[in-house]
Amino acid sequence: MADSRDRVLGNLRRALRRGTADDTAAVTVRERLAEHRPNTIPARATELSPDAQVDLFETMAEEVSATVARVASLRDVPGAVADYLAQHNLPAQLVLTPDPQLAAIPWDERPTIALREGIAGADDLVGMTGAFAGVAETGTLMLISGPDSPTRNNFLPDNHIVVLRAEQVVPTYEEGWNRLRALKTLTDGKFTMPRTVNFITGPSRTADIELKIELGAHGPRRLHILIVDDPPSD
Repeated sequence: MADSRDRVLGNLRRALRRGTADDTAAVTVRERLAEHRPNTIPARATELSPDAQVDLFETMAEEVSATVARVASLRDVPGAVADYLAQHNLPAQLVLTPDPQLAAIPWDERPTIALREGIAGADDLVGMTGAFAGVAETGTLMLISGPDSPTRNNFLPDNHIVVLRAEQVVPTYEEGWNRLRALKTLTDGKFTMPRTVNFITGPSRTADIELKIELGAHGPRRLHILIVDDPPSD
């Protein structure tokens, strides 16, 4: 494996007409990688207050055909879900990821909604997941994979409902990565990258055929985001 890597890097150096890096250059590269220096960041989100960033996230998400509902607390989520299902004439059945963020939702207040926790299957029309972050500047959701957040649930059900706390909204992608590094960096300083990081902006779409937008081509036909204004009790 090391020999293959060395050959690939050697070919790149020759193509770029660069010789083997000396110690000083190697140190410079390591420092540059470690500091995560961002490129130019648009000011439209970073100069806003946290509340205004949430408002911008909602506006941008709706511009890309997602729907957004604001609720005061997790207690209001079951009612908001029931309203959404009824609005779209969908069955009162949900597949949920085993995400701790969803564990405090009081589903017993809506006993008519049938719940199944686990990995989405072909027969699941509606799925609910949590999210790691929401990016205000583009209305994009940032979701990470793990035992409690299987990636399949983000894409297989035709209707994707996402629960996002207001405090999870960040101004930029860079801040989303900063939060991920802070969460996934071990005490020894090693960053444990999730296997998958998905950035989702609106429902799935394509215009490959006759330049006509078709929703649901490669994933959910509908994306509904429930923004919970109250922070978690813990």
